[in-house]
Amino acid sequence: MSTLYIIATPIGNLEDVTYRAISTLKEVDVIACEDTRVTMRLLQHYGINKRLIATHAHNEKSSAMGIVKLLEEGHNIAFVSDAGTPGISDPGAQLVEVVRSAGFTVVPIPGVSAVATAVSVAGLMGKSFTFEGFVSVKPGKRKKRLQELINRDEAFFLYESPFRLLKLLGAIVEIEPTRVVMVGREMTKTFEEYVKGSALEVFTLFSERDSIKGECVVCVFPLKSSEVKED
Repeated sequence: MSTLYIIATPIGNLEDVTYRAISTLKEVDVIACEDTRVTMRLLQHYGINKRLIATHAHNEKSSAMGIVKLLEEGHNIAFVSDAGTPGISDPGAQLVEVVRSAGFTVVPIPGVSAVATAVSVAGLMGKSFTFEGFVSVKPGKRKKRLQELINRDEAFFLYESPFRLLKLLGAIVEIEPTRVVMVGREMTKTFEEYVKGSALEVFTLFSERDSIKGECVVCVFPLKSSEVKED
């Protein structure tokens, strides 16, 4: 029976991909992807030439039906998002549900994820954390949700655009300026950076820069791990 493979791809460095992912991309008949231009760069790097079809947030459900038709015709399909593991703040969940409901096998090809990458260098001592993804861009909703997450006193991770990073950090400062946060920026790339300190310190550092580049992962630490001592 035909199979849909959900494949994790690099979040920056093109070498951060598994042998199994590359071999699967070479073997499938069609690759569905979030952005054909982004995926093409990865495929060209590894000398892979395959038919590409766009499956993104705005057409995922309708594209899923087309993918089911291809599976019915006997084709094996791979799906990749622009970066990282599909279905984690990326398209993929609807596709998986539609394909599985149609009776086809869905196989994950695991690999890199931005949140897992950030967790590995955060230095968390506890056993649990919350992954929130992107919070609302609306100030009121953003602050309300941040307050809810902070009240749990459990580490949580957020994704944020470099254009909205200061607004996110500013909202955390308004709630609890001494809470420790870590910002991972340009992860796995040439100018990779991790900045850790109190929310106020990290906000001040980034606010002094002329510009902020690269997608960001923000970790907010639980209170027991984020007590800032006064001099």
